Amino acid sequence: MKRLACMLALAGAFATVAPSSALAWGNDGHRAVGAIAAKLLKGSIAEKRIAALLLPGETLESIAVWADCVKGTWCGPQTPEMQAYVAANPKHSEYHYTDVPFQLGAYHDHAPGTFDDDIVQTLKSAILVLQGKDTPQTNPHKFTPRQALLVVAHLAGDIHQPLHVGAAFVSKDGRFVVPKTHAEIDELNVFDSRGGNNLLLDDAVLATISAKYMPPAFDTKSAANPPKTKPFHSYWDTTVVDYAFRRSSTRTPDQFAQYAIDRKPAVPVNTGDVATWPYQWANDSLAISKLAHMDVTLGAATTKKSSSSGESYKVWALNVPDDYPVPSSALARQQLIKGGYNLAALLKEIWPEA
Repeated sequence: MKRLACMLALAGAFATVAPSSALAWGNDGHRAVGAIAAKLLKGSIAEKRIAALLLPGETLESIAVWADCVKGTWCGPQTPEMQAYVAANPKHSEYHYTDVPFQLGAYHDHAPGTFDDDIVQTLKSAILVLQGKDTPQTNPHKFTPRQALLVVAHLAGDIHQPLHVGAAFVSKDGRFVVPKTHAEIDELNVFDSRGGNNLLLDDAVLATISAKYMPPAFDTKSAANPPKTKPFHSYWDTTVVDYAFRRSSTRTPDQFAQYAIDRKPAVPVNTGDVATWPYQWANDSLAISKLAHMDVTLGAATTKKSSSSGESYKVWALNVPDDYPVPSSALARQQLIKGGYNLAALLKEIWPEA
């Protein structure tokens, strides 16, 4: 109960519970972040500057998923614009996260788990492009202003997902550890859990505790084809978004956005140069990742082989507290709302009122 109280207290005003249903930071989570920002930018100079970079029919909500859509065809066929972006950015899938050990207090350049193309560095670069302050050194990806907006609209959501910042590293004897150097993460003595993708929840257990604590799901199609295992990262990408929508009595990103704004949440104010804001967001998300891992324990390890490369890697069974859906969904709701408010604040700071 103390753990639950701690997590909910930190979730603060975002933890209001209401019954009902939802959909699924996957598609719906990112759209919710974009929808919140769009509503907050109504009538502003920033709204006009954004519109000038959008194509007909596009909105801040719809483009918030663009950087994920370029990874495959689940959003539809790749457009020439997407194909050109992927060709020019072969490491684009790495722009979405960093892997700071969740036990640490802050993100630091070049520290273990960070890298030159991680989410903090990519956001900083894109922000400078939108400001018109980029140089060949600060814009190594050669982002255009439109590409920079597409990247910022998406990564502002990703960086508030705690497992996109705070990562778990596991020792060979099955303990969470903190590597002090990049070299320590050798996959022999210290293993990278890949942002929680190699930590696997028991789907039957999760379904049982979800039914106990969560309102019924609106979309029951997936119930007929349950996953064999649910990675911890996937739980935080999509499952808690579904829970957050249900507990907010909302079904769509736009409904969730209006729900959030109507409650006038107290979102911490960003300070200093906007190019430093990704560091502030990462540090905040790192603090939330500690709560995401609170009382989570490792079970047995098994070895699997990659279907693409044939390389072996370890995965661990993961156990979460019986009430985990309650505080995790409250934290997800808080982080989605922060993401929308911080995205709006950033774009207003880049394009201030005259």
